[in-house]
Order: sequence, then C-alpha cells, then structure tokens
Amino acid sequence: MKHIRIAIDGPSGAGKSTLARSIAAKLGYVYVDTGAIYRTISCYMLEQGIDPTDEKAVVAALPQAKVEIRYGADGLQHMLLNGADVTERIRRPEVSGCASVVSAYPDVRAHLLEMQRQMASADNVVMDGRDIGTVVLPDAEIKVFLTASAQERARRRTLELEQRGTPQSYETTLREIEERDWNDTHRATAPLRQAADAVMLDTTQLDFQASEEALLRIIQERSGT
Repeated sequence: MKHIRIAIDGPSGAGKSTLARSIAAKLGYVYVDTGAIYRTISCYMLEQGIDPTDEKAVVAALPQAKVEIRYGADGLQHMLLNGADVTERIRRPEVSGCASVVSAYPDVRAHLLEMQRQMASADNVVMDGRDIGTVVLPDAEIKVFLTASAQERARRRTLELEQRGTPQSYETTLREIEERDWNDTHRATAPLRQAADAVMLDTTQLDFQASEEALLRIIQERSGT
C-alpha cells in the first residue's frame, strides 16, 4: 500500500511545525519536524563547545551525536540526544542560530538525509523543513510552501519566546529571522526554495485557524479526497 507523504517547506517562523503537527493529528498521520533534527545536532555542538563555524570540527563530531525521535503519550515528537530528552532545550534562540550555520554543511545534510527518508517510508507522514519537497522527498504526493512576511514571522516568534519564558525583543527577533532567511536561501547545498510543483500558502493575513483550514483545503484538493 502506497503511503501519502505531505512535504511542507518554508522560511523560519512561518508556522510550519505548529500547522504540520496539527494537520498530522487531524489526518492521523505521523508528524516529522526535520528542523528539530538539525537543532538537536546543533545542541550537541554547543554543549561540547564546538564552534559551529568550524565545519571540519562539526562534521568530525557527528558520529558522537546520536539523534533519536520518540513519540510520547502526548502524541508529540520528542527529540533525544544521546538518550536525553532535549525537546525544550533545542528551541532556545542560541540553538536556532547555530542550526542556521550547521544545517548549511553538505556533510551534515547528507548524514541526516537517509534518516529522514526512512521516516517517510514507513507511514503516512507530514514532514516539514526547508528542503523536503526539493531534496528529501522530491516525489512527495503533496507539497506546500508555507510562508509569511518577515515582520509577521518576527511578531509571532517574539510572542512564542515570551510564552516560553525566554523573552527577546521584536527587533532582535526580526534581525535573526532576516539573517536566517538569507542563510537558508543562499547556502550552496539544498537552499530554501519553493518546489516547482508546490502550492504556496501565504499566512501573513491569516490566524491559525484560517491557516489550518487553507492548508487542509490544499491537501484535500491535491489528494482528491
């Protein structure tokens, strides 16, 4: 039986993870947050005192960072790093910055590519990231490019950080998002871009419910259900 794979790509702060997780729950699909995998690798580098800009050191350390995904009783994806649950830790701003650098390295992406593809081969999945529809699952049945203006993404991220107890100014968050956008779209390996057969969904003017409804419509239209 052929599995349905839904690939959701888009820039940092576009709401990919929140929407993908909710959609997966509604459809009864497995949710895979690939960004969390890169964040977990980055978390390891920071904890080991490895300079994320030192590509050779990062690549050399990869074998020591055992990354696993577990799904808890809450149905949510939990990230394990060498056996320890780092799900909350990887959402810190310093890890995001490190992930932007580390994820650009070809050897890091190659190291994690097969892991991501295996996850998509076992079940119906909703997988989000920055190169899912273009590199990881280029033949995915449904592809969506989810975006919003940098200003709106910064507003949402600032609110999210405040709710997590790690507040950060809007100006700082906007600058980080713009830097992340530039890094993601200009890296040599698997740059962020909309796949030719992906549907664009701009949520700048939409709240969560409207965004979710729009995404579900796209999935229903593309799947013929």
